[in-house]
Amino acid sequence: MPRVLNPQRRHRRKGLNPFDPAPGHPLHAYLAAWCEWALAAGFSAHTMASRRAACLRFIVWCDERGITQPTEITRPMLERYQRTLYQHRKTNGAPLSVIAQLGLLNALVAWFRWMVRQHHLLHNPAADLELPKKPKSLPKTILTVVQVETILNQADPSTLLGLRNRAMMEVFYSSGIRRLELIGLKRYDVDTERGTLMVREGKGRKDRFIPIGSRACAWVDKYLVDVRPEIVAGFDDQTLFLDDFGQPMSVRFLGDLMRRHVEAGGITTPGACHVFRHAMATHMLENGADIRFIQAMLGHANLETTQIYTQVSMTKLKEIHTATHPARLQRRRDAQPDRTGEDLGEDARALLEAIGGAAGGEDEAAIADAVPADAPEASRR
Repeated sequence: MPRVLNPQRRHRRKGLNPFDPAPGHPLHAYLAAWCEWALAAGFSAHTMASRRAACLRFIVWCDERGITQPTEITRPMLERYQRTLYQHRKTNGAPLSVIAQLGLLNALVAWFRWMVRQHHLLHNPAADLELPKKPKSLPKTILTVVQVETILNQADPSTLLGLRNRAMMEVFYSSGIRRLELIGLKRYDVDTERGTLMVREGKGRKDRFIPIGSRACAWVDKYLVDVRPEIVAGFDDQTLFLDDFGQPMSVRFLGDLMRRHVEAGGITTPGACHVFRHAMATHMLENGADIRFIQAMLGHANLETTQIYTQVSMTKLKEIHTATHPARLQRRRDAQPDRTGEDLGEDARALLEAIGGAAGGEDEAAIADAVPADAPEASRR
């Protein structure tokens, strides 16, 4: 039975964090001071929330081993913690990815660097820690145009929330923005008349001004007229897309919502919001867009990050492979004919010269057999 999307389904609550910090541990004071300093220095609140969670996990590990002060932490201890992360298994039995391990360890490196600057430590025990090499992995799933349209059609535009979901997915696919950037969109950030979209303080706290397609603009206009006035509740801060209760969306709510639509379309890959971003970049590249234009759309600081899409864009490579590889189901009718007997005769003569004319009777007979009957007389000598 196909899965039925229930637009009235409440967002499931986040479960208890299995790595809750040990209450009253002395390292909490250092962590709180570091987070306060970083926010005052201009670090992103989202970045610091991720780093704080990573450091809380380390504090629990220290509490289990009786480590209470920063001065007790040494490089061998951090190496043991690194091995613990490598050996850890999630509830589904899968290990932590290298990217996840790097995120947990880089937070510690930054935290200990701050403690050295604040003279809480004489040296940084994580300074010479050998971190795992970041893999140059490709996107796990690149959707085809048909697959994208199938996912878009999972939303029921006859309902208020279904129309909202369709408008969000159209914006995802047309602009390639990240989920945090979509959550932060305001009503005045999307100009449907000009077909433009302003991303304010995206990744790296950078703004960018990008185009958005006419079809996505039409769905956004319909959402603004028919849906948003009906679901908005409480104080209206002009957030563009609202959740089921008329409030700004959380990251978890949006991710869960997109995951259900993607799974209903037959795709089970993780990162439901990001598959639209990958699909947009790949489809534009296959249709002839310059890689630097795609870089501007995605907001990548480094062109090398965008170039991964040149490795997953298979249209041109497939055409060349089909046209040039000899292992085909059917030979091309315009294939080049075989070489003439004269060419083969020249080859036979070259072979005779290579062996120095010292071939025995059997060898000469074998070479003579290799020369076609219609070859010139010179080739038979």
